[in-house]
Amino acid sequence: DWLQGPYLYKLYQHYRFLEGQIAILYVCGFASNVLFGLVSSSLVDRLGRKKSCVLFSLTYSVCCLVKLSRDYLVLAAGRVLGGLSTALLFSAFEAWYVHEHVERYDFPSEWIAVTFSRAAFWNNVIAVGAGGAADFFAEGLGLGPVAPFMVSIPLLVLSGVFAVQNWDENYGKKRAFSKTCGDGLKCLLSDRRVLLLGTIQALFESVIYIFIFLWTPVLDPHGAPLGIVFSAFMAASTLGSSLYRLAVSKRYHLQPVHLLSLAVLLVFFSLFMLAFSTSPGQERPAESFLAFLLIELSCGLYFPAMGFLRRKVVPEKERLGVMNWFRLPLNLLACLGLLVLHDSDRQTGTRSMFGGCAAVALLA
Repeated sequence: DWLQGPYLYKLYQHYRFLEGQIAILYVCGFASNVLFGLVSSSLVDRLGRKKSCVLFSLTYSVCCLVKLSRDYLVLAAGRVLGGLSTALLFSAFEAWYVHEHVERYDFPSEWIAVTFSRAAFWNNVIAVGAGGAADFFAEGLGLGPVAPFMVSIPLLVLSGVFAVQNWDENYGKKRAFSKTCGDGLKCLLSDRRVLLLGTIQALFESVIYIFIFLWTPVLDPHGAPLGIVFSAFMAASTLGSSLYRLAVSKRYHLQPVHLLSLAVLLVFFSLFMLAFSTSPGQERPAESFLAFLLIELSCGLYFPAMGFLRRKVVPEKERLGVMNWFRLPLNLLACLGLLVLHDSDRQTGTRSMFGGCAAVALLA
């Protein structure tokens, strides 16, 4: 997954698509992620978690293969498959592991947090390395922006084979999708804290989605090595999560809610900077890069803080339903932003987009 991060936008550009057309491709990905995200948990529980993990490796491999085509509709279909794969990636593996840990092996549930924290650390380390590897295949060997997608395929196949050979199947409790969503909505509307948390999440993460789209067209014209830039982003994010762990430790005793506020403020400040550093004719790429690094650092602080507060505020049995309602505005905002960008002039469009995102972050 990380190998593909730096070169998605560049690949579409390489195929001579306009920024507006690329925006629509991103919207296809987000929209399918929303739709599949809503049903993925019930789908995974019914199909079986191991089968879902194997299905993920298949759909994501096909999604990478599709990148060889220059046909716009084929690429759009690939983005829809990518949305399904992402939804499976974020539900199936975690569900499989938690069930094995608690039900099959009866390990203490306090250990789950330790596993996730270690997995997150190594995930970040791999992400930093993947940026460099993507750069090596695309630029170093001169294989072009499609290379990192092809390199991903054997890794995806390997993870599927690994699951088939070593894992046992497990299933979740079957709950009606409408009941899950109904309970979630009731919980959201009855508790002001849940509603506020959901609003902050929707605002903050939709800004992050738009940042993911915009960083390449801002830095690429100035000859920035995309893979290395991506590695720097991931390193900044890792630093953020290390700072979070340090801040909540016994030594400093900071509250996650304060760190959440700090993360949102930092993002606002960065976007405010970007609204000036991307003004047409007076671009300052070094300042833009610094602002992007600050956004990534904020993400490192934000995600563990938000995860902690969600666990504290949202009751366990309603969590899935509530998350579905959180997801909806989040992706709608991001899609709306990209569609607005699609209609605007390239130069002023980027700048006004950052201005709009700064306002959204301020609201958060």
